[in-house]
Amino acid sequence: MLRKIEHLGIAVESIEESLKIYEALLGTSCYKIESVESEFVKTAFLQVGESKIELLEATNPDSAIGKFLSKKGKGIHHIAFDVEDIEDEIRRLTAEGFELIHTSPKDGADNKLIAFLHPKSTDGVLVELCQEKNGSSKS
Repeated sequence: MLRKIEHLGIAVESIEESLKIYEALLGTSCYKIESVESEFVKTAFLQVGESKIELLEATNPDSAIGKFLSKKGKGIHHIAFDVEDIEDEIRRLTAEGFELIHTSPKDGADNKLIAFLHPKSTDGVLVELCQEKNGSSKS
């Protein structure tokens, strides 16, 4: 079951430069910066009420974020939903006919298990499913 918007992913060229903008805009500080080596991406998170903003910087131009930036430029990359049970959601969405990029959960940033749905099946929007690794969602 989808519970809430967990975060919005925003592709940026430089986390260092973009953090200045988003920290001022949101009136809050970044609470975590980390690299996800398997995805060739550096991430930064800011909390906004119950939701988050994730800034995504490519560490390799051939990564998904690197390709996104070269094709579309900076901007919203994906919307992520908090889910109660990611494996159940993958099964449910597959049965509903959605095309998944990941048919099983994988490790993501911010202590999450993640899976992405292909934008071809979600009206052009890249959708991420997120579940806290310990099984409960962090607000």
